[in-house]
Amino acid sequence: MRFPALRLSRPATLLIGCVIALAGCSSVSLDEPIEARTWRLVNVYGTAVAPSGDAGADAQVVFNNGQVSGSGGCNRITGSYQRTGSSMKIGPLASTRRACVDATRTQVETSFLAALQGSTHYSIVGSELMLIDGGGQTLAKLSSAAP
Repeated sequence: MRFPALRLSRPATLLIGCVIALAGCSSVSLDEPIEARTWRLVNVYGTAVAPSGDAGADAQVVFNNGQVSGSGGCNRITGSYQRTGSSMKIGPLASTRRACVDATRTQVETSFLAALQGSTHYSIVGSELMLIDGGGQTLAKLSSAAP
């Protein structure tokens, strides 16, 4: 069976070309991978979190093969996550039960764990990962850049 040749007007051809070109210029992928990077907490519920000076003691996570692990700043954390496109579900999470050195670190850790488990989506811009809830609010911002 033979099909007739498709003939497009010049404006239609230009429009199709522009659409194809713009599709390749997207700066944010809907399926931006989060795996194989250490993500250090820099902001939780709108409050900046300063690095401790000891990168191993900072609140941070790593996502890998459906497992999330890291530190809340005082305690080790581990759990599972599922990711499809920019949608994500983290948890349930488990953690060790050591006491934090001070009340501020306890509050940061508690907020960080709540943000992780409350996120439903994420967005990556450059080296920053934003954890977002179902209402579109950013719960936490993490960075994969060195402090």
